[in-house]
Amino acid sequence: MAGQTVAIACDHAGLNLKSQLKADLEEAGYDVLDLGTDGPDSVDYPDFGYALANAIADGRAERGVLVCGSGIGISIAANRNPAVRAAPVTNSLTAKLARQHNDANVVCFGERLVGSEIARDAMKVFLETEFEGGRHARRVDKLAAPQT
Repeated sequence: MAGQTVAIACDHAGLNLKSQLKADLEEAGYDVLDLGTDGPDSVDYPDFGYALANAIADGRAERGVLVCGSGIGISIAANRNPAVRAAPVTNSLTAKLARQHNDANVVCFGERLVGSEIARDAMKVFLETEFEGGRHARRVDKLAAPQT
């Protein structure tokens, strides 16, 4: 939904894909909050996963896009924040299901695993797909509840 703020971040292994995805977001009319990294020097993915998660938690962004080499590490970092439901995806179907069934608010890509055209399509689907609610809502609610 254009006009919405989408945060984007990556480590050094996701820089090229992040640049492409950011351009797509801007072209589609989203407000983009770029949280880095901005160069090829080695950095630690948790720093950028945490930064994006904090932007979601404090309301600076409604959705997020994260990229690292595999999409796994940065998703683990982001998911440490209870306001985040980050899903590593590999195609448009996993992106759609992450939204429909899990109400994911952050999509994660592995630049070394997912081609740029697939990632671009998956991000578009992720941002355009609504949460189905219904039977999925009680499960998503459990994700936010303290474990007993």
